[in-house]
Amino acid sequence: MAVAGAVTLAMLIVTLGHANRERDLALERQRHSYEVMILARTLAGTIARSEASLGRYVISGDNKLGQLYVEEWNLANAQLERLDALIEDNDQQRLVEQLRKAYEERGQQLSVIALSTTYHRDRQAYGLYYQARQADALLRINRLLTALIEGERVLLDQRSTAAQDTVIHANRIAGGLVIFGVLLALGAMLLGWLIFRTVGERAEARAEAWAERARAEELAAAVEAATEELRVQEAKLRQVQKMDALGQLTGGIAHDFNNMLAVVLGGLELARRSEEREVSLRHLDSATEGAHRAAALTRRLLMFSREEALTPEALVPRQLVSGMRDLLDRTLGDGVKVTVEDITTDWTMFGDRVQVENAILNLAVNARDAMDGRGELTIRTAERRVEPGKLPRAGAGEYVVLAVTDTGAGMTSEVAERVFEPFFTTKPAGKGTGLGLSQIFGLVGQMGGDVVIRTAPGAGTTVSLYLPRHVAAPLATPDQPVTSPPVPEELGALRILLVEDDPRVLTATMGALEELGHDPIACSDPREAEGLLARHPGIRLIVSDVLMPHMTGPEMIAELRPDYPDIAVLFVTGFAGDAQATGFEGHEVLRKPFTLAGLERSLAAALKRVAEGPVSAAA
Repeated sequence: MAVAGAVTLAMLIVTLGHANRERDLALERQRHSYEVMILARTLAGTIARSEASLGRYVISGDNKLGQLYVEEWNLANAQLERLDALIEDNDQQRLVEQLRKAYEERGQQLSVIALSTTYHRDRQAYGLYYQARQADALLRINRLLTALIEGERVLLDQRSTAAQDTVIHANRIAGGLVIFGVLLALGAMLLGWLIFRTVGERAEARAEAWAERARAEELAAAVEAATEELRVQEAKLRQVQKMDALGQLTGGIAHDFNNMLAVVLGGLELARRSEEREVSLRHLDSATEGAHRAAALTRRLLMFSREEALTPEALVPRQLVSGMRDLLDRTLGDGVKVTVEDITTDWTMFGDRVQVENAILNLAVNARDAMDGRGELTIRTAERRVEPGKLPRAGAGEYVVLAVTDTGAGMTSEVAERVFEPFFTTKPAGKGTGLGLSQIFGLVGQMGGDVVIRTAPGAGTTVSLYLPRHVAAPLATPDQPVTSPPVPEELGALRILLVEDDPRVLTATMGALEELGHDPIACSDPREAEGLLARHPGIRLIVSDVLMPHMTGPEMIAELRPDYPDIAVLFVTGFAGDAQATGFEGHEVLRKPFTLAGLERSLAAALKRVAEGPVSAAA
């Protein structure tokens, strides 16, 4: 019995050892399958992030986004190499080879889009990007990744089944030996049962751990995608808010323009009727002033409605707020009395003018709603030297303070603590997005400043923006006007080709050029410009509108440039967004409406550009 018991125990140990090795091998294969599946999902996410970065680069032209696209695409290549090294199954290996071909083809497509954006071929880049969204290479990448994951799932199921069969087989052998061993020794049976139970629990625990890891990777990818979508929607909502404010201005704008046009038309009519030159000149000056006010309001509205951010600049607080006075009056309505208090000297701040104006307008609209459309709104500009610990988030230093105070109902401390949370609003449904104050909070944080709210129920609300002082060369103020560049004394009479599709503007500009002593040649269709250049030798300069039927001004110049490289070009535009458009590089731009002095300065500047060197090919 002792010998039989020893032999039985030895056989039981050998059997369980073999089962343990087979189980470990099965678990290793399962781990390998999970690793392949996770890497495939990670590769899909990396490719998606890379293409999203490229899309943002195409829209914004930000080189950092372009660099981010390159880094993500290279990371995807490294992940693909890792995936190729992990795959062992022949069928799966063929899928990886096809995936690599699709990846390389997709990379070539995206490289063309990136290069188009880098060289400012924005239209081409937009078109290629939207075509590439449904490209066959992208569809094959997604299809191959899905097939690769599904194939690995099949292998995983097969390996799991094999592991289960191994366990069942081992159980049968162990059961027989245990039953036989019971007759020999109860201790051997108990030992075998404990070993079997421990090994089974370990296998189940490892399998569950790998399954949880795979689920965590999927959740992380989903969260990242949702976060990116939230950023896109936030940008859209920011533009919607801006356009909503412009919508509220419609009635006020009509009123202002009627007033300005009344001044212009009345002044011209009185000047026509008057027989005294001095009285006529006074009426003409009044009409000119009204026209300049209308032009200034138009430029401000066009600039404010732009979706793209302008270049950051040094801002003078008093000029910033005073320049928004008409905009605020039209937005807030007659029920709100607006008071501006300025106690600044010469401090400036550095930031994006449109974003800061949008922040002030958002605060003013919130104040108006808090006062139910009637009350007093005070905007204060001041300068503060802040000691350490005085601001919640910003440090000590010198700050420009923009404070907006209303006489509304105020807020409780609980509400005031949450006002900067995204999507938190106390307005009724449909009256607000809850993103205005959160965007202001983010803007001030990016500028290195802070926001402080002082409020109480029944005592109104004051929101103070602390923006760091910008130390730089002093800007021109109303007391120190900026002097315009002098007009060259020896400009001389020029033969000029004037391209303009509007007959009234064409007639007026022809008269202006003739008044300056030049010889203008009229062209109402940009397609006829080349023929006029051939029939009229000696043309030294082309003055062209931008937006015209059949062909834009930059497109016309691009066609004429190879045959007429020495002719100067002056673009004339009345749209604020044109100044940043592609095709203006290397050429002078004049905004409508313009004065005779402004026209002559621009003509001289255009000739000077040609004299200094050839226009770049990009133009």
